[in-house]
Amino acid sequence: MAEAIEIYDDRLLAIVRPDASLQLLANDAVHSEGPVYFHEDDSVVWSDAHGNRLLRWSSTDGVSVLRSPSDYQSGNYRDLEGRLVACSSGLRAIIRREHDNEWKVLVDRYQKKRLNSPNDLVVKSDNTIWFTDPPYGITEPNQGYGGEQEQPGSYVYRFDPATGEIYPVVTDMVRPNGLAFSPDESLLYVSDTAAFNIPGGPHHIRVYEVVGVGVARRRHRYLKNGHVFAVIDPGQPDGLRVDEHGNVFTSSEDSVQIYAPDGTRLGKIFVPETSANLTFGGKKGDSLSGTLRERLFITAGHSLYVIELNTCGLQL
Repeated sequence: MAEAIEIYDDRLLAIVRPDASLQLLANDAVHSEGPVYFHEDDSVVWSDAHGNRLLRWSSTDGVSVLRSPSDYQSGNYRDLEGRLVACSSGLRAIIRREHDNEWKVLVDRYQKKRLNSPNDLVVKSDNTIWFTDPPYGITEPNQGYGGEQEQPGSYVYRFDPATGEIYPVVTDMVRPNGLAFSPDESLLYVSDTAAFNIPGGPHHIRVYEVVGVGVARRRHRYLKNGHVFAVIDPGQPDGLRVDEHGNVFTSSEDSVQIYAPDGTRLGKIFVPETSANLTFGGKKGDSLSGTLRERLFITAGHSLYVIELNTCGLQL
């Protein structure tokens, strides 16, 4: 096993290749965040969150600047039409790149009050957007334009772009940050990064059961039975993703940590910079040997890294 990998449970051997090595793809960002993969041209778009830029790496073109300034984009994802959907900490909004490449604000308020600063998001199979809303774009000078907090707390929201309906689905976390659904969308994992600037604050991942749509619409209740899935150490969890088997990949101070669906920590992929976020990319059979395996792209510090895996991830 390569030096970049540490094994705590033998189940990791089915996830990470024995000869896996971490490769550096780019290193010119101020703070790399929010990667999203485009299979159409084998490219990754990610945020230079503190540099106020949106960057792109492709296997053929290398690194380029896609948008500058980017209004402090952070988390990025794709909707069911393949459009880039993003969190703008500067605009305090969820934004979307339309098919004509123009950017559109989808939502920036709840109950007529401005959002804090959306940080990360995922798109569910019904095309609803679920996003976290900590205040970092207000409180941290290199993450937004500042301003006054208008919402009473830091919540996770469900937004339906078809109807314009927005509703908080998680209200019991301090600083919700990264989030990801399980393969069947029956569970939602959410990281809490409060320990970043609150002494003694949580640094864990919580998991919630997703309530059926009919019940949810009647009661405005979309999640239930939230509890701590894993406490992340060292550092805090930030971005996270789930593979096809339900294993949870989360960033941390020294590595990407991998957890089985039962909460057992299986191992680590060490990263030389503090990892902030990650995404899966590539196609089955795209490796030179022709075996079925995937790639994990990791944004960490100033950089973008990639490592080959033996598992496929969930990512539009």
